[in-house]
Amino acid sequence: MPAESHWPEYVIEATLLGLFMVSACAFTVLFEHPASPVHAMIPAPFTRRALIGIAMGVTAVALIYSPWGKRSGAHFNPSVTLTFLRLGKIEARDAIAYVVAQCIGGIAGVTLMWLALRGWLADPAVEFVVTVPGGGGEAVAFVAELLISFGLMAAVLVLSNSSYASRTGLVCGALVAAYITFEAPLSGMSMNPARTLGSAAVAQVWTGFWIYMVAPILGMLAAAELYVRARGAHRVFCAKLHHQSPARCIFHCGYAATGRS
Repeated sequence: MPAESHWPEYVIEATLLGLFMVSACAFTVLFEHPASPVHAMIPAPFTRRALIGIAMGVTAVALIYSPWGKRSGAHFNPSVTLTFLRLGKIEARDAIAYVVAQCIGGIAGVTLMWLALRGWLADPAVEFVVTVPGGGGEAVAFVAELLISFGLMAAVLVLSNSSYASRTGLVCGALVAAYITFEAPLSGMSMNPARTLGSAAVAQVWTGFWIYMVAPILGMLAAAELYVRARGAHRVFCAKLHHQSPARCIFHCGYAATGRS
C-alpha cells in the first residue's frame, strides 16, 4: 500500500494526542486551579492527583478503543511508534510521519486549551500541564521515566500478543492512572516525548526536557529487547494496540498468517 495513502492514519495520530492533551489540560485545571470549586472541595493533593489519574486513564482507554484508535493503532506516542519500528512492524516512512503528527497534535491540543482557558491554564498551579523533574532532581526523574515506560511497553507486548489482546487498552489505561497517582511527583509522568513537547512549546518551560526525549524511548526499547529475547520477534504480531477491528491495518501485520483478527 503506498505510503501517501496513509495520511488518514497520520491525521488520526495527531488528533488522538491532541484530544489527550485537551483532556489533560481540562482535568488539571478542574482539580488543581486554586479558583476551581472542585479544588476547594478536595484539599488532599494525593486524592486530586488520583482523580486526575483516573480521568486520564479513562481518556486513554476511550481513545484506544475508539474507531479512530482502532484504525491508526492508537500509538499517540513517539516512543511506542519507534519501538514498533525497531521491532520491524512499521515502515520507516510511516514511523516518521506518525512521530511528526504526534508532535503536531500535542502542541495543537495544548494551544487550543490555552486559547480557551488563558490564565486558568497558565496559572502556576497548572502551568500548561508541563512535565518537569520533581524534588528528587533530574537523575530520579530519568530513572522514573525509564521504568514506567519499560513497564507500559512490556505490558503492551505481553498482552497484545496473547489471548488477552483485547484487554491491552484497559491495562494501558490502568497503568496511566496508577503512574499519575504514584509516580507523577518524581517526573511529572510523561512516557511520551510528544506530550512533553506539547506543553513545553506552549509554556516555554524546558526544564529537564532532554529526560522526556530520551528516557521513554530507552525504556520502551529495553522492554522490546527483553520481550524478543524471551519469546522471539515472530511473537510480535502487529503494531496496533487493539487489532480486533475491521479497520484497515497499515503495519507489517502477522495476524492474517495466524488466522486471528
